[in-house]
Order: sequence, then structure tokens, then C-alpha cells
Amino acid sequence: MKERLIELVEKKYLKADVTKEMFKAGDTIAVYYKVIEGNKERIQVFEGIVIRVSGTGIAKNFTVRKVSSGIGVERIIPLNSPSIEKIEVKKVGKVRRSRLYYLRNLSGKAARIKEIRNK
Repeated sequence: MKERLIELVEKKYLKADVTKEMFKAGDTIAVYYKVIEGNKERIQVFEGIVIRVSGTGIAKNFTVRKVSSGIGVERIIPLNSPSIEKIEVKKVGKVRRSRLYYLRNLSGKAARIKEIRNK
């Protein structure tokens, strides 16, 4: 009963266009994030590898990692955030883990992930 009530309350905040299995850990994605600076609004693209997907329902979030100027940058993004304009899957990676924290210690070619190519 309690779970059903929570589900009903969360339903209006869930994004309709986000599918359940849109991306997973190991995929390279581009997140189009809406940034508001004063009275101006622009779209900023954050492209990187998904190293973690966690949570359920409205609390679902994912962590994206990229290396910018030799420095690793990670961003934890709530999946149902109104600031997300769209999420685009660039490459589908083939990994055997759901948490790719080991990528933090790797650099260069060692940090590559095998790609699944669609035919």
C-alpha cells in the first residue's frame, strides 16, 4: 500500500521519454544539459563513459566520466532532472561489470572499452 502511494506521487515527476534500458555502464553518451546563467539559457554537452547507473524510480541517477585536458571529470546526473534536454548514446560498450570505478586508475589506451557494433 505504501509503495503504491509513493509510486503515484512520483509518477508526475518521471520523464516519459526516458526508456528503462536506454543506456548502461560502459556506454559512451552525450548529455545535453540546460544551463541557466542569469537571464540567459544555453545547452551544454557533457560527453563521456557511463561508469555507474543506480537507484530506481525518481531517484535513478548515473555517473558519467570524461577526461578533459588530462584531468578526469565525473558528473552525477539525476535521470529525471528537468535540466536534461536529451541523452544521446554514441557508442555501446561491452563490459562485464556494472560499476566501472577501475577506469579512474587507468589512462590512455588502457582506459578503452570494447565497442559493440550494430550491423
